[in-house]
Amino acid sequence: MDAFFASVAIRAQPELRGKPVVVGGIGPRGVVSSASYEARRFGVRSAMPTARARALCPQAIFLPVDGPSIAAASEAVMSIFRDVTPLVEPLSSDEAFLDVAGAQRLLGRPAEIAARVRERMFAEQQLTCSVGVAPTKFVAKLGSTRAKPNGMLVVPGALVLDFLHPLPVESLWGVGERAAETLRRLGLTTVGELARAPVGMLRGALGEAAATHLHELSWGRDPRRVTAEQVEKSIGAEMTFDTDVADRVLLRRSLLALSEKVGARLRASGQVGRTVAIKVRLADFRTVNRSRTVPASTDVAREIFETSWALFEALGATDHIRLVGVRVEGLTAAATTSRQLSLGEPERGWREAEAATDAIAARFGRASVGPASLLGRTDLRRTENHPQRTVVPLSEPPTPS
Repeated sequence: MDAFFASVAIRAQPELRGKPVVVGGIGPRGVVSSASYEARRFGVRSAMPTARARALCPQAIFLPVDGPSIAAASEAVMSIFRDVTPLVEPLSSDEAFLDVAGAQRLLGRPAEIAARVRERMFAEQQLTCSVGVAPTKFVAKLGSTRAKPNGMLVVPGALVLDFLHPLPVESLWGVGERAAETLRRLGLTTVGELARAPVGMLRGALGEAAATHLHELSWGRDPRRVTAEQVEKSIGAEMTFDTDVADRVLLRRSLLALSEKVGARLRASGQVGRTVAIKVRLADFRTVNRSRTVPASTDVAREIFETSWALFEALGATDHIRLVGVRVEGLTAAATTSRQLSLGEPERGWREAEAATDAIAARFGRASVGPASLLGRTDLRRTENHPQRTVVPLSEPPTPS
């Protein structure tokens, strides 16, 4: 998808179309999640500090991430993909590989299928996407990148090397700044030059595994197949404070707000988890991670919070804190995971209460209901960084009861 988070925000506010729009953390320590192409002309990029983006483009409109809108748009996007083929491998909330070999008899050649996807995406979702069509994942990914924004690039098998070899070595998966500098010292600046270089020279400079990997890619060889059966490994959320925090009341409220978000996301994806983890980044940027396996898999925010707070207290942190995060791991489908009540726990308890809040939030917005302890001048539910997810969930959200 093209500038996905920004495009979803502009779709909700059409008056922003054609203007520089930046979506992400809007506080002094925020980070850009997405920028419209109008903002990118000023040098604004994702993962850039928001303060830097403001300096580059002070006239831009800065908006926070609207998690529910992003999740709904992502589900709609993936649904369009799965109408084309069941072989869809999501890479993130807005990107996926599709194997369309089995769809050609019904839908036409791959380029025709790609064109239909783009047309349907705009007609139904008012969003644009860029598509690369190629025999392998690697080349298709490169094609989609070079087709942006709102374009399509088809690389037939016979022309893969013609497409690949003029590209800079940084185009290859696995070539970061250090590897690129190493290759430049060897006089290798294009993919074609790397392809023709002796493999022994590459091994000496990069090591066995990296040399073999890059050599294969440089000749267009990528044996990986589209794998549709992706499962989500974890669901989490993080919060970076505008100023370093030592106030334990604020830290407790922050962990509760994050636990609420994580619990809601678990229930929306139809999953429960067995391990609760916290992340604490201190003022000097040291990061501490702690986790605990709970007696039974859960999607209940109250249980997630109690474990998170116990983990935090066990840290005994006395330094000022820059960031906190909560994550639930070891996920399984809620429908197939039995849950045993704890001693003294009512048959209908926190989970039913939270399911009721989900139904209210679905109608009136997540900010309309929540724990009373989160009320105050600062709504901590609105200060979160970009939601942290390992893989987009494949299951349909349950209908609120």
